[in-house]
Amino acid sequence: MTIHEAAALLNRQFSIDQAEDFDNVGLLCGDRTKELTGILICHDALETVVEEAIEKNTNLIVAFHPIIFSGLKSITGKNYVERAVLKALSAGISIYAVHTAFDNWFFGVNHGICRQLGLQNEQILMPKKNALKKLEVYVPEKYAGMLRDALLQAGAGSIGFYDECSFSVAGKGTFRPKPGSHPFVGTQDVREYAEEKLITVIFEDYREAQIISAMLKVHPYEEVAHQIISLDNAHHYAGLGKYGDLEHEMDEKDFLSLVKDKFRLKVIRHSAYTGKKVRRVGVLGGSGASGIVAAISAGCDAYLTGDLKYHDFFGAESRLLIADIGHFESEQFVTQQLFDILSEKFPKFAVSKSSVNTNPVNYFL
Repeated sequence: MTIHEAAALLNRQFSIDQAEDFDNVGLLCGDRTKELTGILICHDALETVVEEAIEKNTNLIVAFHPIIFSGLKSITGKNYVERAVLKALSAGISIYAVHTAFDNWFFGVNHGICRQLGLQNEQILMPKKNALKKLEVYVPEKYAGMLRDALLQAGAGSIGFYDECSFSVAGKGTFRPKPGSHPFVGTQDVREYAEEKLITVIFEDYREAQIISAMLKVHPYEEVAHQIISLDNAHHYAGLGKYGDLEHEMDEKDFLSLVKDKFRLKVIRHSAYTGKKVRRVGVLGGSGASGIVAAISAGCDAYLTGDLKYHDFFGAESRLLIADIGHFESEQFVTQQLFDILSEKFPKFAVSKSSVNTNPVNYFL
């Protein structure tokens, strides 16, 4: 397997195109043509992690955070980013990042947090908007089954935990081939009547190119009558954050004690106690101030995240308990999640977790 083939597998596994627009994910650097020797999983692909990959004879680093986030105008080793990239390139090591693609994935970062807390009935806190489209295409009845199969194989018709979802209705279409056309059926300048089916499928917007390509490849007509409609429906199986319910409600202080224990924390910054019991909990790994309003709207009694500023805590509005557990701390289970997934997806290659602690924040107690 080449690095290119490994990256393609990772792209499919984590729906890499569902990353946020501001992000930089996927294969960030390295020779795509090299044969894969092994995978090292880490939180941040720092220089020390690259050195570890060299020692383990591993030439693909799969990191959560992208070491290259904004553009590099030079690579001379003048800062930690350039030093890591320079060392990786010199050693023939490629770096791949998942970041917000893994944040938005239903079983990604926030699923890991929910699982650690034992939350039930998980749902996406902030479902992706403008992420779903609908294809309507007309096809001769004889070819309807073949076209439907091609669309579904290309990724259309997946809705949550269901796939191969489609709808069709029979009808009669008309068309008249004009001079210059090469009709599949019919005669130029003569109106034709055809028994056709209207096939409808919903798909995620990033799959559009491959779905249209599959449609055109199979459809018998020279001009394919179809339309693509952007949907207002939120994508309830992809998006940032999650919320779920504790098996039993508990006092706020007991809840914070639970969090401190499960996440092995030294300290928790939190908003004022509300005096209410905690049952529904919202979570958003990393920097999660943007999810406070959504957590309130979802009826959460508590909200866990990181990187909150002074004024963010006022957003609790005495309606829920906000807990800042730290950026790295909220994402600390990512490497184990990735390890479990990639060990299964790459059974013929050595997959290991980095032993380097890349958390840049320290506490003086």
